[in-house]
Amino acid sequence: MNWQGYAQILLFFVAVLATAKPLGSYMARVFSGDRTFATRIFGPIERLIYRVLRVDAAAEMTWKTYALSVLTFNVLGVFLLYALQRLQGFLPGNPQHMAAVPPDLAWNTAVSFVTNTNWQAYGGESTMSYFVQMAGLCVQNFVSAATGIAVVIALIRGFSRKSSQTVGNFWFDLVRSTLFVLVPVSFVVAIVLVSQGVVQTFDAYVTVPLVQAAKTADGKSIVEQVLALGPAASQIAIKQLGTNGGGFFNANSAHPFENTTPLTNFVEMWAIFAIPAALCVTFGKMVKDARQGWAVLAAMTAIFVPLLVLCVHSEQAGSPALHGLPVDQLASLGSSGGNMEGKEVRFGISATSLFAAVTTGASCGAVNGMHDSFTPLGGLVPLWLIQLGEIVFGGVGSGLYGMLMFAIIAVFVGGLMVGRTPEYLGKKIEAFEMKMASLVILIPASVVLVGTAIAVVTEAGQKGVMNPGAHGFTEVLYAFSSAANNNGSAFGGLGANSVFYNVALGIAMFVGRFGVMVPVLAIAGSLAKKKLVPASSGTLPTHTPLFVTMLVGVVILVGALTFIPALALGPIVEQIISSGS
Repeated sequence: MNWQGYAQILLFFVAVLATAKPLGSYMARVFSGDRTFATRIFGPIERLIYRVLRVDAAAEMTWKTYALSVLTFNVLGVFLLYALQRLQGFLPGNPQHMAAVPPDLAWNTAVSFVTNTNWQAYGGESTMSYFVQMAGLCVQNFVSAATGIAVVIALIRGFSRKSSQTVGNFWFDLVRSTLFVLVPVSFVVAIVLVSQGVVQTFDAYVTVPLVQAAKTADGKSIVEQVLALGPAASQIAIKQLGTNGGGFFNANSAHPFENTTPLTNFVEMWAIFAIPAALCVTFGKMVKDARQGWAVLAAMTAIFVPLLVLCVHSEQAGSPALHGLPVDQLASLGSSGGNMEGKEVRFGISATSLFAAVTTGASCGAVNGMHDSFTPLGGLVPLWLIQLGEIVFGGVGSGLYGMLMFAIIAVFVGGLMVGRTPEYLGKKIEAFEMKMASLVILIPASVVLVGTAIAVVTEAGQKGVMNPGAHGFTEVLYAFSSAANNNGSAFGGLGANSVFYNVALGIAMFVGRFGVMVPVLAIAGSLAKKKLVPASSGTLPTHTPLFVTMLVGVVILVGALTFIPALALGPIVEQIISSGS
């Protein structure tokens, strides 16, 4: 990798960490109910929403009521988004006269956007009208992200409160996440994108003449091309910030109308990590110990950086299948080096590999390259980052509460080592918390492995596999990993728009999202009821490098034990076969 690649990666981390503290501190004030600069702007709108919905934002909820509100709101969202897609042909804002979306695809897409997954088994420019993109998909980009933030805020209150029966108010957290955090930051990002040429228009698609005529397979001449347009910039901003990832166009952030320049590429990557990193600071502020938030952020970074280096190095080294051939990949490609297959020439290997690691470390799923074309080890990195539970840095809200589940497990293991009841932030970690934390870890993993097994042994699942052997298996494993962990990116090469995959992956997305949220809220309720235990000489400090190391070890160990056998059947064996060819 040349010096520009190193500089870009270093600048990316500087940008993320530089904005983490001010944005995290701001969010802590927002969810504590303090006045901020946004109160004067959005306060009247917030109060109007509560009045229209007849919500008492000051009324506290138990964890069960909070969880029921989360489930009710999101299930209604699935029904509404499904209806919008099925009625698309009768709705306004459809200049291209898109027909109704088929039932199985509409189900898959509705669940996908409501669960913050944004798995797309369709091409946006050929399937969805402007109205459905804006009123359906874009709205869910905001509220699904806000739901994740609300749940982690409830969990943080569980740590910070003592002898309390409540964890906050879901409607307050949802509205504040949307109005005070996601809307203003998205507006700024959208302005930057538009300034760089990302399209934002309600005009119909345009037909332009080709510079040079082309011919189809049957010999017919093509002299013109249809350029898809639309209100893209406003939706790309929230798809990145909300770690949603669903592209307005089929090629996602590899499309020149979604990602026009190296600057937009950088801003889109920063947007993916900005809120997840800042929420770590919010956590430290709200539990009144900033060191705790920085420790969690350090653990995330410590896991991410080596995997990013592996991904970049593997792609820079070139395809192992060509190493035994008289092909000098580095010399033939000049400074870009290595495996350029599936990469955007505009961005090169380092920026594409960084984007791949960022989008799968977070539960975003936006892509600016084709993961299916990565080398076996280069493709293993984004796959394993997803399988770790989308905690590095994870989705907005979901990444932090996922990492805090691992922190609970880490302090439990530490307590066993010294023969003491484990404590985290002054709260005893007992059997109930461990059971719920175990469910958070086991449910997505079980869905991934069971779903993959069913797909590779059934005729319906095998029909979608377009590549033989280990690579085809990796494509299926990636699809269920992406769905169950609410990432949404696709490895590629899998015919996923079928009844089998639309239904199966829809179920995986729903269970992977809400099967995790409910145990997290249960832990929040349990912790809120407990009294604070004063720290003693036997208390394990959870802000030190030792604890960060222990936390990283638990994450890697659990990930390795769970998925290494499956990875051995996919990218690992593919690397061995390719290297020996």
